[in-house]
Amino acid sequence: MDFKVFLATFGTIFLAELGDKTQLACILMAAKTGKPVSVFLGTATALVLVSLLGVLFAQLVCQYLPGEIIKKVAAIGFVVIGGLMFWGKL
Repeated sequence: MDFKVFLATFGTIFLAELGDKTQLACILMAAKTGKPVSVFLGTATALVLVSLLGVLFAQLVCQYLPGEIIKKVAAIGFVVIGGLMFWGKL
């Protein structure tokens, strides 16, 4: 295992997920149900599966498209989403 990649990925995802809507949903769900262990296990399982789908999709896409094109498409996507959010369309 490449621990440098592991730590970079962990740090990026950990910081990106802090305070986002997923974490807020978990807080509300745990408070509403009073079952924090069940909420944690459900949330952890969902995040693992979503991450697995992302990695598998990336592996498939990388077989057909070069990394530079993927970076540019992702950058354009983030700019478009940011613009839509800025102008209240999303």
